[in-house]
Amino acid sequence: MIKYKLICKNCDTKFDSWFASSNEYEKLKKRKFLTCHSCNSLNVEKTLMAPQLINTKNETETKLNTTKHQKIKKIIKNYQKFIKDNFQYVGDNFAYEARSIHYNNKKKSKGIYGSASKQDLKDLKDEGIDAQMIPWIDDKDN
Repeated sequence: MIKYKLICKNCDTKFDSWFASSNEYEKLKKRKFLTCHSCNSLNVEKTLMAPQLINTKNETETKLNTTKHQKIKKIIKNYQKFIKDNFQYVGDNFAYEARSIHYNNKKKSKGIYGSASKQDLKDLKDEGIDAQMIPWIDDKDN
């Protein structure tokens, strides 16, 4: 497949069209099957085409995005270290443990962290229990 920029010599309308090959364009032109979609003129010609050049800006943007990603990842890892050092891990029992702490006034422990579904977090919020979702990077991904 090849894409040509075409121009109508009657109304100066420019448009793109795809052809199976350059020979196919020539055949259609010779048989007078190429018409302008604006004025139906048969006076349609190819215009000059510029090749698409590789843009080094994309490489620079990729490097910047990688740098940003690394900075964000480092910040998340610092948060994770703080949480691991200062909170108790409860695994998949997060919702149960959060309710247990909230409803049992005698049970005061240090903060907890663990896994919970979005529905569990919504239910906790509806019950007035403050719980937050934070991004987590597994150590095996590093």
